[in-house]
Amino acid sequence: MTVTREFLEGLPKAELHVHHVGSASPRIVAELAARHPSSPVPADAAALVDYFRFTDFAHFIEIYLSVVDLITTPEDVRLLTYEIAREMAGQNIRYSELTVTPYSSVKRGMAAEAFCEAIEDARTAAEKELGVTLRWIFDIPGESGLPAAEETLRIATKVRPDGLIGFGLGGPEIGVPRPQFKPYFDQAIAAGLHSLPHAGETTGPETIWDALRVLRAERIGHGTSATQDPALVDYLGEHRIPLEVSPTSNLATQAVASYDVHPIKAMVEAGLVVTINSDDPPMFGTTLTNEYAVAADLLGLDSAGVGELAKTAVQVSFAEDSVKDTLTAEIDAYVAANS
Repeated sequence: MTVTREFLEGLPKAELHVHHVGSASPRIVAELAARHPSSPVPADAAALVDYFRFTDFAHFIEIYLSVVDLITTPEDVRLLTYEIAREMAGQNIRYSELTVTPYSSVKRGMAAEAFCEAIEDARTAAEKELGVTLRWIFDIPGESGLPAAEETLRIATKVRPDGLIGFGLGGPEIGVPRPQFKPYFDQAIAAGLHSLPHAGETTGPETIWDALRVLRAERIGHGTSATQDPALVDYLGEHRIPLEVSPTSNLATQAVASYDVHPIKAMVEAGLVVTINSDDPPMFGTTLTNEYAVAADLLGLDSAGVGELAKTAVQVSFAEDSVKDTLTAEIDAYVAANS
């Protein structure tokens, strides 16, 4: 059976690797840019298509940070967060672990408490009004070094919003060795947070090994280079460490040359645990629904196979058991009714 777009749009979904500011729609980015006329970010949603065309990963980081500069008040944060949830609801995303970088707002003058209050207000409203359950992963922006790690840890452990479940590490990998962040991850883990760093997106397998051995990663953000190392493949498979795969993101940042050479098929054929994600969807001109379409095509999946892929994301999430059970049952029922 061919998997139709209609089927994918209606499929109940969970997403585990998607960034807060990176999920800002062109409409919201343009609205924010209009408030900041000195910003290089276009205040025209149509013009953002060209603005979000990246030459390489470093250029992507540059553009991403220019959008971060538009988020200046708690009201901006609340609006952004709620609107992200609204767009998730439109794709039938029922649960998401959203990667949030509080340091980016705090270093621009926003109080950590106000930032956390804003995302929490949006979270509770989104669950009540939109049926979308949000949880937070607070990540260290790697390009900002150890001061960012120190402050992110402080916010995560001292302010600690109710929806916080994980501690991560994002930003560029080249020139940002993972081992330097070990003390911060150790303290976050001791405080009950899950270790969820990015690794192996634009670097080789050794970065993934560092994330596993040094940062005690429970999932790997991207892990694009994992299949280059047979020993790493064996380890990931034996320990059932999930990979958060984002195919279109990898093309947009030129981490992978084309869909045809994307390693997702090799990952699945090796028996690795794979989840499908959109990363920074408007910036990459994609959606989670579209990423499922890409995955279905690359992996040759029918509707039942897509349903299993969707259930994997639920099962390896850090949602409460009741949320997992409900969403898994909804996926099964949906696939059965549409097969």
